[in-house]
Amino acid sequence: MLRSDTLFGKRESNTPNPSLSTNSSSALSATGFHNKPGSSSAGGFNNPASTQAAGANEVGSKLIVGPNIKLKGVEITDCDTLVVEGFVEATMDSRVIQIAKEGSFKGSAGIDIAEIHGTFDGELTVRQKLVIYATGKVSGKIRYGNVVIEEGGQLMGDVQVGANASTPPKGLTVAKTV
Repeated sequence: MLRSDTLFGKRESNTPNPSLSTNSSSALSATGFHNKPGSSSAGGFNNPASTQAAGANEVGSKLIVGPNIKLKGVEITDCDTLVVEGFVEATMDSRVIQIAKEGSFKGSAGIDIAEIHGTFDGELTVRQKLVIYATGKVSGKIRYGNVVIEEGGQLMGDVQVGANASTPPKGLTVAKTV
């Protein structure tokens, strides 16, 4: 186990550091890094297996921008899943984006699967499936493979079917309703 007093080459005494414990849940609680209430804290943030067990269908790296957090002017890379509960202004290419009801994303994104409960404004390319829920609002230059829009969901702007958007993908029907 790493000791903080020896991490940077300093060693003041040979006594154990009481702030570091072998009990991960007490160490995590003491440092403020703990899981949400009702979830198991065994293994905590040091155990990737516990992160993957929390979401059995989620694979890879996950970035959560929590409520009241603003992330501006960034390029998000090597992120498999982005969860937006606050505000993000960025460019990204990822596997999944999930925008919560109070969340907002502004910028450009290339995504496999997008689930929008909040707002998206900008350039969005969804290679597989775009899902806009009743509270979702998507505007800008939008490209998608498949789309599902719940009653009340909004899709506005330059909207085209398909990744290259010049012609619909094979086997995909384009339907317009008024």
